[in-house]
Amino acid sequence: MLDTDAWWRDAVIYQVYPRSFADSDGDGMGDLPGITGRLQHLQELGIDAVWLSPFYPSPQHDAGYDVADYRGVDPRFGELGDADKLIAEAHGRGIKVIVDLVPNHTSSEHAWFQAALAAGPGSPERERYIFRSSGEEPPNSWKSVFGGSAWERLPDGDWYLHLFDVSQPDLNWDNPEVRAEFLDVLRFWLDRGVDGFRVDVAHGLVKEANLTDWTTTSTILGGLDPAGPPPPMWDQEGVHEIYRSWRRVLDEYPGGRILVAEAWVAPASRLARYVRPDEMHQAFNFPYLDAPWRPAELRAVIDETLEANDAVGATTTWVLSNHDVVRHASRLGFPVGTPRMPGIGAEDPQPDAALGLRRARAATLLMLGLPGSAYLYQGEELGLPEHTTMPDEFREDPAWERSGHAERGRDGCRVPLPWEADAPSYGFGPTDASWLPQPATWAEYALDRQQGVPGSTWELYRTALSLRREHGLGHGSVVWQEDAFAFRNGDVLVLTNFGSEAVKLPPGARLLVSSEPLDGDGRVPTDVTVWATL
Repeated sequence: MLDTDAWWRDAVIYQVYPRSFADSDGDGMGDLPGITGRLQHLQELGIDAVWLSPFYPSPQHDAGYDVADYRGVDPRFGELGDADKLIAEAHGRGIKVIVDLVPNHTSSEHAWFQAALAAGPGSPERERYIFRSSGEEPPNSWKSVFGGSAWERLPDGDWYLHLFDVSQPDLNWDNPEVRAEFLDVLRFWLDRGVDGFRVDVAHGLVKEANLTDWTTTSTILGGLDPAGPPPPMWDQEGVHEIYRSWRRVLDEYPGGRILVAEAWVAPASRLARYVRPDEMHQAFNFPYLDAPWRPAELRAVIDETLEANDAVGATTTWVLSNHDVVRHASRLGFPVGTPRMPGIGAEDPQPDAALGLRRARAATLLMLGLPGSAYLYQGEELGLPEHTTMPDEFREDPAWERSGHAERGRDGCRVPLPWEADAPSYGFGPTDASWLPQPATWAEYALDRQQGVPGSTWELYRTALSLRREHGLGHGSVVWQEDAFAFRNGDVLVLTNFGSEAVKLPPGARLLVSSEPLDGDGRVPTDVTVWATL
């Protein structure tokens, strides 16, 4: 039986990228004590939970998504006691904690992979990963999503699969040791009080047994073509058995512990299979993130995903930005229909910053008016844009090097946050150190420049989250209205003006919140979203 009152069904969850949230010791790298010290900000914002990107021991070849030890904390971020303190203090403020889990691959420095290298071809240690012996040529034509071959040859002649960086060997999920290990990892963190797991590359764990050739180029974050043949490395049927076994573990624990899928799967009906009642609880709605700023496409995505998830009794999870994509305050500053770009550099076409922020505020208010759960990415509540002029010598994303500098990568959305306009590193830490350079414009977005300022992006988010909870929008439904891009969700009318002319609100409408001021005669201007009651 479905738990229709579960906390996660209407939760607003805030993604913290630990490297870039807050630095407590001045070394230029964010850390767990820094996050703990800024929990008041999240409580005042009004979110329900935080999702922490990886903080595990790692050589950091892919910003921590190359995990060397799933049961520890990287010294850059603190120690295990700091994680315990963060979880306890978050819970004391009514904030739940979700941690990242990276089960598709480990770091090449993980003890298992080091043992596999030492043991040699044909050993049980190598059975934990996907090794093949195929002579001088790779076992097949698969490509890494970071560029180049997905296979690396060792001096002993064996090849190993890495769908991501060469330092991220893929695990063999047909191996019982791998399955048992991750069940134990789940219990380790559940016993420490975490409220759930965001599962990285959730659609990638199982590969087709015969490793069929696949010549289509993968992208770092690309949906699967629903019209094309199914890729042999993504969205294989066997992943669902794995998640059913994980769900059984989570269900043993009190408090509604959850699994969240990062799965780039299409169509929506296929993605919905990940959130059937005995599997995961949520799956990111990436088609919504990718939809252009046009009413027809947005309505189609909303309808399709609500219908698909309703069919399996799941909530829909909305998202506009995260650590892997250009921030939506910049993405929406390009002409409508511009394909989502893999990073922006100083020599690339630049977004219209004012237009991007205007549309981003409208897009966020539209998203938060939808039923279901919503994810926010750190800094979007400040209106932060992408760092689009970062000098290339500072780039750390492996996509930059492996693509032969064809893709700028994801560093632009990972720049440390500005908390105080006049402080060193804009308050990110107690010194000027910052692992990625902050743009000179960061001061105008700093939290202390926005708190208590009517119309600021921070105050817009805080007001919207409060109203969302007050009117129960997360538990509502979408009833489309005629003659405008507008829908009713309970007692709230959500209206976005995509047209070139200002539009009237219905007679008797009482304005609750607007992403920008209304015209002098009370009309809704272009690229503005309003909530109103009738």
